[in-house]
Amino acid sequence: MTRPLTPRQQNVYDFIVKTMNELGYPPTRAEISRALGFRSPNAAEEHLRALERKGAIRVIRGTSRGIRLPAQEAETTPSQLTQPEPPSSQGLPIIGEVAAGSPILAAEHIDRYCPLPPEYFTPRADYLLRVRGLSMKDVGILEGDLLAVHRTDRIRNGQIVVARLEDDVTVKRFHRDGHHVTLQAENEDFAPIELDLRRDHLEIEGIGVGVIRGGNGQALG
Repeated sequence: MTRPLTPRQQNVYDFIVKTMNELGYPPTRAEISRALGFRSPNAAEEHLRALERKGAIRVIRGTSRGIRLPAQEAETTPSQLTQPEPPSSQGLPIIGEVAAGSPILAAEHIDRYCPLPPEYFTPRADYLLRVRGLSMKDVGILEGDLLAVHRTDRIRNGQIVVARLEDDVTVKRFHRDGHHVTLQAENEDFAPIELDLRRDHLEIEGIGVGVIRGGNGQALG
């Protein structure tokens, strides 16, 4: 770190260090915003860019937890740099209920592990999310299925995403037009979720890359 930080930048930096020490991975912009009382994740992003310019952190573009501490990187292998939360050697973690506001891969959310390798799916899966409800039944994603999820926030219109809306996590088809986003259910009984990104917070946890029917190990690519 070669340049002094402002008090607010120091607060952000200290929160990043605290989160990484306690959880083993960096916070998202939304988590920084909630912890420090920012109005939106955009404010957190501005502080992260300032910290990067001052050499306090390194930001990896295109990932929600792409924050690195230069001092720690010197002790980290290249494979660790690209995977902030490495998949367990036991297999893919199966995520059940997700507590409000907490990281989706927090230990308390993992029900068990599936022995399928991440490379079984393309792109590779990072975890399996147990599906609740029937809002996506018309594309064959049913209650109790396991949705294989590739962690990314780079998405295209028409992809099925795992989205976090404030404290809720939902699976829907993604469409964006400027500031307007529609999260579309694949079931006519469910109304679409309409968002304006200028006022509504949306965080993409990943994209669906496959389904395991009923959680019984029969994978559908």
